Amino acid sequence: MAQDLPYAAGRMLHDAVVGAFKASGQSFEAWCKVQGVNASVACNATYGQSKGPNGRALLARMIDAAGPDVVRAAYMARLKAHVADVNIGAA
Repeated sequence: MAQDLPYAAGRMLHDAVVGAFKASGQSFEAWCKVQGVNASVACNATYGQSKGPNGRALLARMIDAAGPDVVRAAYMARLKAHVADVNIGAA
């Protein structure tokens, strides 16, 4: 289940979720509307500002709806790019 995936909440996760929705021809905002979820609340879940049971459940629903494999691939790509940037800056 998506809840068990090792993501750190924040900009990378948010971008991965939004990007996964776009890659499947959907939009984050449209999914929120259909689900009856305020887009701000959904953003808070991806950014880690809603860490309680409801926020975690919402995040898991979003990841499942966006495509867990696509979210994972996008997140890992962003993470690897970030690590490369940090390593270049440290050199």
